[in-house]
Amino acid sequence: MKVGISADHGGFELKEMLRDYLKGLGHEVTDFGAQSLVQLDDFPDYVIPMARAVANKEVERGIAVCGSGVGACIAANKVHGVRAALITDHFSAHQGVEDDNMNVMAIGGRVVGFNVAQELVNSFLKAAFIGAERHLRRLDKVDQIDK
Repeated sequence: MKVGISADHGGFELKEMLRDYLKGLGHEVTDFGAQSLVQLDDFPDYVIPMARAVANKEVERGIAVCGSGVGACIAANKVHGVRAALITDHFSAHQGVEDDNMNVMAIGGRVVGFNVAQELVNSFLKAAFIGAERHLRRLDKVDQIDK
């Protein structure tokens, strides 16, 4: 799968580990930065380009990491066509894709350890949108807000 990943200083270490982990699993990973640890960088500088790549279908899914994951999630959701959620548990990692067609997962580099992050990312990437009528109806109502 083509996966985009991004992080600021708060998620840099976790992003680096996840990038290498995903490549090891055979995923094609595009790293949108940060490329080095810079304590005063800003998550929108990395998350927005990654989210645009998801929206433009240059990558299939995105992973946004900042200190808590909250800011990255907020920024990603500003991009039309992105459905991002802050993920801290296994159920939400797959259910968000299955029911809500989530295409960006936000996680906190200061909240989630590497082993848990691996499980969350695996669950997120293995999940597929079910596309049931009730899900499509709900997503259409949300999409109407953008119009």
